[in-house]
Amino acid sequence: MSGAEYLLDSRGVSQSLGAWVAGLAFGHEGKTCIFGTTDGILHRALIAKPQEAWAQHEAHQGAVLSLCADGKDGVISGGDDGRLMRLGADGTLAELARYGSRWVDHVAAHESGLRAAVVGKAVHLLDGAGAALKSLAHPTSVTGIAFDAKGKRIAASHYNGASLWFVAAKEDKPRSLEWKGSHIEVEISPDGTHVVTAMQENTLHGWRLADGQHMRMAGYPAKTKSIAFTAKGRWLATSGADCIVLWPFFGGGPMGKAPTELAGGDQALCTRVACHPQQEVVAAGFDDGLVLIAEVASGRVVPVAAPGRGAVSALAWSDSGTHLAFGTEAGFAGLVDLSRR
Repeated sequence: MSGAEYLLDSRGVSQSLGAWVAGLAFGHEGKTCIFGTTDGILHRALIAKPQEAWAQHEAHQGAVLSLCADGKDGVISGGDDGRLMRLGADGTLAELARYGSRWVDHVAAHESGLRAAVVGKAVHLLDGAGAALKSLAHPTSVTGIAFDAKGKRIAASHYNGASLWFVAAKEDKPRSLEWKGSHIEVEISPDGTHVVTAMQENTLHGWRLADGQHMRMAGYPAKTKSIAFTAKGRWLATSGADCIVLWPFFGGGPMGKAPTELAGGDQALCTRVACHPQQEVVAAGFDDGLVLIAEVASGRVVPVAAPGRGAVSALAWSDSGTHLAFGTEAGFAGLVDLSRR
């Protein structure tokens, strides 16, 4: 992309945060973008005034391990200090739970107010007030969690498959989705019909929930650590190759079909993907620091940030799709305004 016009230069702001960016999220209130770094700090940028100094909140005594948008506003974060924290859009920091010396590896939240935190083999569910609802036990350490679109079910990936739970069930018995091997990430399709995991073995595995049909999506040169469905669930975008790999989830699904590849060619590995909340557009970050946006239908690529600032470790869209943010392992963070001008 030599000679390319990078949107970060013309429509964005950036900061050096001083530590690996472990996660980032835009608050659902539409006013904040919050970055979590491995020195335990949550950095809060105001979308309306991104040039102003980003507020720093010392949330964890140790590293931020996981971060996601909370149900209504702000974010929740998990740390290696065993704490589950919430940072509101107004900058109010509160501890939601403390799990001793165990790490809070993954967090998830639903706009209903439901929250989930992974500690070892357990998924702890909390309500909108922060009260503990229940703990869901798994056979091995949980490596990823995802709520479905309605917040009625939660999926957890672990060794030899995934478990799918009804959150409000009187008796907690999961549907076991079995496949031998180490599963490290999980997503539920927007229409709730498929569960997909990324695996340690450079492959993806999927289950069609209606009949338990297995789907195997292989051929990656590296581990897929980032997977995301496009807005209507037609495509599954994934990292793990030197391009964005998209599997079709329409017309019978991906079995026996080749994936679509976008924005490849410069040998850098894709490390993060994020799908636009309304359109069939995918943002991708690479291990050389390149960030770009690709339109699925046309294949058109728009460069966002130039290489050279560390591997992209976090990437997210705002709910409106007007802003894109990214962070890198070297502590570089960018926030880009893509709204029409």
